[in-house]
Amino acid sequence: MPNLKTNYLGLNLKSPIIVGSSGLTNSVEKIKKLREAGVGAVVLKSLFEEQITQEVGRNMQTAMSSNYPESYYYVEEYTKMSSVKAYLDLIREAKAAVDIPIIASINCYSTREWIYFAKQIEDAGADALELNLYVVNTDKNSNADDYEKIYYDVAEAIGKAISIPFAMKLGLYFSNLVAVVNKLSIVGTKGVVLFNRFYEPDIDIHTLQPTASEIFSMAADIRRSLRWVAIVSDKVKNIDVAASTGIHSGEAVVKQLLAGAKAVQVCSAVYKMGVPVISQMLQEVHNWMNDKEFTTIEEFTGMMSYSKIENPTHYERAQFMKYFSSLE
Repeated sequence: MPNLKTNYLGLNLKSPIIVGSSGLTNSVEKIKKLREAGVGAVVLKSLFEEQITQEVGRNMQTAMSSNYPESYYYVEEYTKMSSVKAYLDLIREAKAAVDIPIIASINCYSTREWIYFAKQIEDAGADALELNLYVVNTDKNSNADDYEKIYYDVAEAIGKAISIPFAMKLGLYFSNLVAVVNKLSIVGTKGVVLFNRFYEPDIDIHTLQPTASEIFSMAADIRRSLRWVAIVSDKVKNIDVAASTGIHSGEAVVKQLLAGAKAVQVCSAVYKMGVPVISQMLQEVHNWMNDKEFTTIEEFTGMMSYSKIENPTHYERAQFMKYFSSLE
């Protein structure tokens, strides 16, 4: 009988499916339902430094309108600690309620706050930490090294501050992703998630206002990560790769595992089809393993990574010429 257990970030997972950071993981009751459906772990909804800062700003404006200016510092610290405490309480309660790894998530923009939040999260008992960092570089005079150094500095600082494993959820836009992941592994990062699904802008041509584009992924979006999971998992041996975006079926889970992912993160599929889709996906993986006579996930993980296939250029090819040159 197939065994769906796997290992990610040094954590033992009962299945390779992780529910990614979202509103699906912001309460103990939701996490319990996900556990019952068969997930191997959950990533808690992110603790956003920017959101806390905005809340501090609103409360500070209220304090400034009072006759007690000495209350400013108190209001600032109280607001910050209140937000962090609620997140730490969720970690503790989730750990007590379920027997699957609880991975915390933080989204910050200042190194000092990254370290502060990371230490608090470790003390609260999180099994691991996921870092969400994305810098939109609009400076035409900057270079790639300056941009990438931000990631290395944050990873190195976190690695020195905590002992629990941490992963970095990366975006797609790097000039040399393999080199970036390799350097992250050197400074202590234990895993990378490929790829983060960021806010993308759109334009409403009727109101002439900026809007948000579709927030959910589609099954076809697996193409964004499959190539890089296969390449990175093969080229950088001392780091775990988790796949994210476009994973809407058991078939997609199998593809990413074959490419070299240790685990996959799902989110949009659960929003669209409900929690039962997790059990359905796992059953599809189970059936495929039975058909192929695999008894463990480890037997086929990476079987179709970059160097394992007969022609690795399949993962390098970026042009459509081969497929469409004969069409008129």
